[in-house]
Amino acid sequence: MMIFALYITIAMVTLAVLLNVYRLIKGPDAPDRVLALDTLYINAIALIILLGITLGTRMYLEAALLIAVMGFVGTVAMAKYLKRGSVIE
Repeated sequence: MMIFALYITIAMVTLAVLLNVYRLIKGPDAPDRVLALDTLYINAIALIILLGITLGTRMYLEAALLIAVMGFVGTVAMAKYLKRGSVIE
């Protein structure tokens, strides 16, 4: 039963990733694209964690943590760039 629930969850998160990619490409303006990129990396973290649970290993946790840190830094940099026009003052 747990494996079945994991497969359904992976399918739903994959659908969320596809919808985020659509919003990233089709987004009406830049802040919507930054928000789509932010939720895309969050969904990527979820997929990696679910894959680690499915395979029964903890090795994927480190990759998820790296994606979380890099995604946060990227989102902050993009938001600062959109607000002020430069990242480094």
